[in-house]
Amino acid sequence: MASSTTQKPEPSRAPSVAGATTALVLLTALNFVNYIDRYILPGVQEQVKAEFHLSDEHIGTLTFWFMIAYMFTSPITGWLGDRFPRKPMIVIAALFWAAINFLTATVHSYDSLNIRHAALGIGEASFGIFAPSLLADYYAPDQRNRVLTIFNVAIPVGAALGYLVGGTVGEHYGWRMSFIVSAIPAALLAILIAIFLKEPARGASGDSAASGDSAAGEHGKAKLEKGTILSLIKNPAYLCSILGYAAVTFSLGGISWWMPSFLQRIDGRSQSSAAYIMGAITVVAGLGGTITGGTIAQRWSRTNSKALYLVPAISAAIAVPPALLCFFGPHSLTLYGLGAAIFLIFLGTGPVNAATLNAVRPEIRATAMAGQLFIIHALGDAISPRIIGAVSDRSTLNLGLGSTLITLLLAAVIFSIGSRYAPPLHHEIPTAA
Repeated sequence: MASSTTQKPEPSRAPSVAGATTALVLLTALNFVNYIDRYILPGVQEQVKAEFHLSDEHIGTLTFWFMIAYMFTSPITGWLGDRFPRKPMIVIAALFWAAINFLTATVHSYDSLNIRHAALGIGEASFGIFAPSLLADYYAPDQRNRVLTIFNVAIPVGAALGYLVGGTVGEHYGWRMSFIVSAIPAALLAILIAIFLKEPARGASGDSAASGDSAAGEHGKAKLEKGTILSLIKNPAYLCSILGYAAVTFSLGGISWWMPSFLQRIDGRSQSSAAYIMGAITVVAGLGGTITGGTIAQRWSRTNSKALYLVPAISAAIAVPPALLCFFGPHSLTLYGLGAAIFLIFLGTGPVNAATLNAVRPEIRATAMAGQLFIIHALGDAISPRIIGAVSDRSTLNLGLGSTLITLLLAAVIFSIGSRYAPPLHHEIPTAA
């Protein structure tokens, strides 16, 4: 195998176990804060709606502009992530979104709130691309499902705390204070990452060629050629992982955004009560689903490389009945249906991200992750809250949420097709330096 190219910011050929663990802990912690920020707004949206006299469609549009910024930032950050050290860009992204949260105190109109939320999307998009790409250079392909499952545990836990911070702090001190409180841990973690995280060499985890692509030059900086994007478009394993994930994201994003309002309007709960319920269900069911799904996929993938696609496919399909019960069943079963649906949807979170990374060559991982983030949000949670809100304005919130059942079934079909193209996994783990 060709020797690693000499890059000052990426001197290490084989990352140490301690260095890999440090990176995983710090990046998972920052991902945790990332999702706290993301889910504060659903926890306070009834306050925002009342203050600015908004319709449900207007409330759904807030996440639309966040995702527009998120999506159109991702191609740029993907290009940067394949060419420059990712550590300093992660630090800058975290400090930027902390600053945006501090500035929420100056927001006093719907338009300025849209601008604030869009700016937050820029910082979070940068981190969402750089962090998985960096972790992939610390861990071998057959370990990435486990590592990304740990990394993505931050989604349900962070979302749960986001609901709680938004609902409780917002109810007592105003919705703006909820965002300001969340800015502090992001700034602190940015400093810790700047001090303790080491940048690994690209391809240091010992990848073989993915999806039939040549491994030559895999440790160097990416050369953005016309064939790079074309290779992703022609890569069925990659396409199915991101399109299936987009369909799941449509459902999960819509449910996560509107359920606090659903609980307040349908069950007549207070804002803080709805926040506590959503937080508790999300952290227990989401965390349990993430860990369970990652464990199942890790064990199953030892004998079947299709597991990283089959687990998300099965989880999306079997989440439909409890979701149906939640939206349209008797009120006494609403919370049971919600908990079961969230648990089942989160089964596929870790495996689908591992599938995406394993489907591409090391030198284009950041570009591939940028493509994933663009597609899953463009076709997923950038549009689902607004669509659900529009349906709600014209009928009921129950029917609006019912649209998420269709995309769950679509996700199951796409992932099943993708399993036919799953690349093989190797199990040689490089000796740590």
